[in-house]
Amino acid sequence: MTLDAGDKAPNFTLPRANGETFTLADVLGRRAVVLFFYPKDDTPGCTVEACTFRDNYEAFVEAGADVVGVSSDSGASHDGFASKHRLPMTLLTDADGKVRALYGVKATLGLMPGRATFVIDKAGTIVHVFVSQIRVKSHVEKALAVVKVLQQPPPAAARP
Repeated sequence: MTLDAGDKAPNFTLPRANGETFTLADVLGRRAVVLFFYPKDDTPGCTVEACTFRDNYEAFVEAGADVVGVSSDSGASHDGFASKHRLPMTLLTDADGKVRALYGVKATLGLMPGRATFVIDKAGTIVHVFVSQIRVKSHVEKALAVVKVLQQPPPAAARP
């Protein structure tokens, strides 16, 4: 079952393309995280999605969020994909699919790794989930709208 808004985001550690590790808990508390799972580097839909994240990357950063992509591709594949398309976000390798399974991201038609985006607030709570294999730009648009709302200060309490 895919995790949903209100669920605590499971912590994980995965390798970055450069071999260093990324641990979700190291970021939370300081920034929100937009965690997007995608099927494969350099495929048409995944390239559109990643490039749409790239084109909106500064807006995510200004709104206080890190953008992190996850697929089963190798670090070398991520390096080539990021270089070719000038992708500024962190790309992580989930070679055995354990993190994908932890978040409940299911394969499409039982074959292709699923595509899902999770917005996780600074406290580590999932506040938004979007799952769609084909509406790739919507992953970015919806996540950015949520991150911008998270950035806003809470409304002032009503005064007596």
